[in-house]
Amino acid sequence: MTVETFEDLKVWQEGRRLTGALYSLTRQPSFSNDYGFINQVRRAAVSITSNIAEGHERGGTQEFTQSLSVARGSSGEVRSHLHLALDLGYIEKEKGEALIEDFKNLSRMISNFMAYLKNSNMKGVKYKKPLPN
Repeated sequence: MTVETFEDLKVWQEGRRLTGALYSLTRQPSFSNDYGFINQVRRAAVSITSNIAEGHERGGTQEFTQSLSVARGSSGEVRSHLHLALDLGYIEKEKGEALIEDFKNLSRMISNFMAYLKNSNMKGVKYKKPLPN
């Protein structure tokens, strides 16, 4: 399969799926009064797919790798928030641990993709500057 847009990337697709799952989870009544927590964990999840998309659109492999690193950091932030949600009793142990594992797998996917880019001959396509007249 050829990757033409960030939407074609499996890592972006998985991030999107997990962000949707996190939004559903944080709609549960147990989260209802902790608006700051809800906002923070959702922002971290949204940051994952946003950084993957932004990095891809920049057109350079080095910039893309940096954006992937930020996305991986956001995935870790989400996991940290999920541990706290477990500690606070906001989510059931089984459901929380499963989602933590899903985000760990996403972090691995991002890391593997970064390694692939680093070891590939691809350098990305930067926008060409117009020639002066």
